[in-house]
Amino acid sequence: MRRLLGGGGGSSGPVDWLIAGLGNPGDRYARTPHNVGFAVADELARRWELPKPKDRYAGRYAEGRTGPGGPRVAMIWPQTYMNEAGRSVGPARGALHLELDRVLVVHDEIDLPFGDIRSRVGGGLAGHNGLKSLRQGLGSADFARVRVGVGRPDSTDPDIVAAYVLGKWRQPPGEVQALVDAAADATERIVLGETAL
Repeated sequence: MRRLLGGGGGSSGPVDWLIAGLGNPGDRYARTPHNVGFAVADELARRWELPKPKDRYAGRYAEGRTGPGGPRVAMIWPQTYMNEAGRSVGPARGALHLELDRVLVVHDEIDLPFGDIRSRVGGGLAGHNGLKSLRQGLGSADFARVRVGVGRPDSTDPDIVAAYVLGKWRQPPGEVQALVDAAADATERIVLGETAL
């Protein structure tokens, strides 16, 4: 069943949406495929002119609106490392009194080709440790997701896959920025109620 999410009125708390961009903290992981969720959150915070993030809920956290009269949003960049993201997003959701379908997670997806972006509610976790932690922290896997295709190496060896997602982007900077922009567009459409999930 397809649901049209977005707009105001979907929550009784201080915000309409909690958007979590997944990644790992620190310069070592900046500009890597695994941190594309952070990059998308950065882009949305810039577009929506959110205030400078503060340290809250074991993450970097900012609140604001998507624009005049637009939905109220909270943005979180968990600082727990990817595999523990639920320890950040779970408490944030609890404090904001949001229904689970008002939590939107932006994350890298190696099983999608680079440049492919897909949105859905719930679904499998595909071995993604950040999503596993979120399922635990949120009590369910039925949260909204924007899956950002980063591609994968021609190997199933876990060490090679890890080196790929934790290494610097292999694509040119312009292509990476286009991917971030497109993922931010997809996220924005959901929040504004323009995309059915």
